[in-house]
Amino acid sequence: MSDEPTGIRLQKVLAQAGVASRRAAEELIAAGRIEVNGHVVTEQGRRVDPERDTIRVDGSRLPPPRRHLYLVVNKPRGVVSTMDDPEGRPTLEQYVPPKQRLFHVGRLDTDTSGLILLTNDGELANRLAHPKWEVAKTYLAEVVGAVDNRTLKRLEKGVMLDDGPVRPDKVRLVSRGFERTLLEVTLHEGRSRVVRRMFDALGHPVHELSRISIGPVRLGQLMIGETRDLTRDELGALIDLVGL
Repeated sequence: MSDEPTGIRLQKVLAQAGVASRRAAEELIAAGRIEVNGHVVTEQGRRVDPERDTIRVDGSRLPPPRRHLYLVVNKPRGVVSTMDDPEGRPTLEQYVPPKQRLFHVGRLDTDTSGLILLTNDGELANRLAHPKWEVAKTYLAEVVGAVDNRTLKRLEKGVMLDDGPVRPDKVRLVSRGFERTLLEVTLHEGRSRVVRRMFDALGHPVHELSRISIGPVRLGQLMIGETRDLTRDELGALIDLVGL
């Protein structure tokens, strides 16, 4: 029976993850800023299994070493949220690296732009899409007409649709003009075209719609049609959000 220690030194794991150099990682450990499985670690020789142990830096989850692809796409209008379209319309396949099979997280209508996640991590994709985890999604909606305060209150309290009520988690008025109103709406609903149907019910049809966030992941400065990798912090936050 071998007495060889198992696992990888914690400071090496932190360095390999890009958190800090090994020397700086040792300082983080000494300062009590690292947790392993819910316990603060201050000893330098601690060995961990980065695939199994839950490691946090200043409270933020450090995801395990990447074995999957995680891409953030700012989908343009006119692109179908599938990998293949019998009608020959542009699809998400154009954003997938060659010879990769990726799932899309968060389908968008063809005429809606914005954030979609692409990944080959099936378990994470399934959990993000499952209603149980109530992953919040935020949309920027430009609607027809001036939405008055009374209508805003009605929106905040919830709107009855033909397949049941919908109540946003948060509504923020961005700007209001005579012909158009810009609103930021957050909800965890996954029903088809729910944002558009909600505003139709209020008498303010959507003119333009874009999703700007899924959980902790935001579009930020990503331009329409561009793609980027999910950051380490974003991936860690998503893993925490869905209980992995």
